Amino acid sequence: MTRYLVLLRGINVGGRNKVPMAALRDLLESHGHTKVSTYIASGNVILSSDHSAAAIRRELEAALPTTFKLDSEQIAVLVLTRAQLRAVVRDRPKGFGDKPDAYNSDAVFLMGIDAATAMKVFDPRPGVDEVWPGKGVIYSQRLSAQRTRSRLGKIVGTPAYKSMTIRSWTTTLALLERMEAPETSA
Repeated sequence: MTRYLVLLRGINVGGRNKVPMAALRDLLESHGHTKVSTYIASGNVILSSDHSAAAIRRELEAALPTTFKLDSEQIAVLVLTRAQLRAVVRDRPKGFGDKPDAYNSDAVFLMGIDAATAMKVFDPRPGVDEVWPGKGVIYSQRLSAQRTRSRLGKIVGTPAYKSMTIRSWTTTLALLERMEAPETSA
């Protein structure tokens, strides 16, 4: 059994694509996954499975729109191993996420797009935004006092945005902590 983090893009956002977490856990368990747990209602799932990451992704991308009333254009699935999530946290830029009172920090997870391509849609405002490419992730940080001047929101209308899912750095760390904890069932 391998422990995985499943990140769902496009669910429970702005009252659209509603997916109750209990029903999502039931769906995953019905596909043979075990020790399924969710973290907040934004599409974060930790599970154990005999299936490969690619198989889990394919199965969920097919099952979600048919199980729930969803706009399938918005839905995408990323499946990471514990080692991959550890690497995202370990390989962060120096100081990234260390000052949560001064900066809003996010991990922009990439889904079928490389960091060099993804970086082209970011237009950081000097003195407000900073972005760094990583392996399978873009690290994005905004000065909290200037967040309304941030240009991060400009990526939303781009075609590349459909290949990204964003988690706050706090959420990213909480997910790793849960993956590292002893496994329990739901």
